[in-house]
Amino acid sequence: MPSSEFTPPMINGVSASQVFLDANKSNASTVYEYLCQQFPHIASAEWQQRFKDGLVFTENGEILTTLSAFIANSHVFYYRFLAHEIHVPFEHQILFENDHFIVVDKPHFLTMSPTGQYVQETLLVRLKKQMQIEHLTPIHRLDRETAGVVLISKCVESRGLYQQMFATRQVQKTYHAIAGYREDLSFPMTTQFRMEKGQPFYTMRICSGEANSETQIELLEQHGEWAKYELNPHTGKQHQLRVHLNQLGIPIQNDPFYPTVQHKPEDDFSQPLQLLAKHIEFIDPVTQQAFLFHSTHELTL
Repeated sequence: MPSSEFTPPMINGVSASQVFLDANKSNASTVYEYLCQQFPHIASAEWQQRFKDGLVFTENGEILTTLSAFIANSHVFYYRFLAHEIHVPFEHQILFENDHFIVVDKPHFLTMSPTGQYVQETLLVRLKKQMQIEHLTPIHRLDRETAGVVLISKCVESRGLYQQMFATRQVQKTYHAIAGYREDLSFPMTTQFRMEKGQPFYTMRICSGEANSETQIELLEQHGEWAKYELNPHTGKQHQLRVHLNQLGIPIQNDPFYPTVQHKPEDDFSQPLQLLAKHIEFIDPVTQQAFLFHSTHELTL
């Protein structure tokens, strides 16, 4: 860690990223060259713009330029802003807040944290801007395509207690989904499958072997070829609910990944995945108070 006491401020909801200038990884003569080499997925023009905008600086707060010399074994900070970012036209809602956490109702299509082509258009950055609290951190996550209840940590000191609560499965999560209907399936049922990374890399697949995922499924209502289900995951694998229902031959309505990956335009918000984190229930590890939160969103047949 740098020895300076300089702490970079949050700018427009975005915290500064820190990079160690490692001479063993590069023969760069400037900081700009080093950053381009270490982050090849970021266009050089993007780095040039960040330097031009004064968004790259030393551990002492000195603003750097594209000509600033590489100083081995030092740190630099930079802010990540995207020149072109597609606006997500849906808003989150804060359902509850105390000294330790915030309960948020996340809309469809809003990514949780900065990644890839989204920075400002993420739930975390929107909340940081709204609340002016830099150390907000998701305690658990929902897919970009999934809407519903999510917990955000406000307090660094108690964050681990809430993360452990999820890790040890002391949280009851209930989802609703609109998916296909099959007369030959009997509900309620419990599905158990072994899930592993699939192809493309951002998908999951069912494979042979000992089950590592479990979901309880109940049929709430049915109309024609579609039905509304209540899902209670007992494990937390990536895309678990989507993969389990697809494996049963009843994929969730508007799922862009299962059964087949469909590449839709990033600005197409017309067909949200019909999956909703409807309820979340737990005993607060700090106060021992029982909490039950409900999403205001509803899925309808």
